[in-house]
Amino acid sequence: MGPQHWGDLKKEWAACKNGEIQSPIDMSNQRVKIIQKSRELERNYKPANATVKNRGHDISIVCNGFDDFDFQLMKNISSMIDEKEEGNMGMIDPREIKLGGKRYYRYMGSLTVPPCTEGVIWTIDRKVRTVSRDQVKLLREVVHD
Repeated sequence: MGPQHWGDLKKEWAACKNGEIQSPIDMSNQRVKIIQKSRELERNYKPANATVKNRGHDISIVCNGFDDFDFQLMKNISSMIDEKEEGNMGMIDPREIKLGGKRYYRYMGSLTVPPCTEGVIWTIDRKVRTVSRDQVKLLREVVHD
């Protein structure tokens, strides 16, 4: 069952169906504000052990020791081709993720997967990041696309 049915699967996931501020949203929505960078964004992440998982449709990095979050990371993905679905990455530091834009989109939304909890403040760098053709090819090989 796809995302349109998540709210029917468990009562704890009702927000996925009935929530009022679900993410993602159209970035032209009036809830989205453009924030001028006046100082460095405060990030309250700490280094943690992580596991990379091939979920078939994407690559997930699960960090232990705090709420799970996903982000794309090409390091260690190549070792997953034709190998196991999960591998230990060791220690990663989310504070090393590069931020560089001078403006950000910000809105109140939700988690994008169950339980679809609302009240999440999304801050999105307006600076478009690119990936190489080799990185796209590598990701496609891992998820068998």
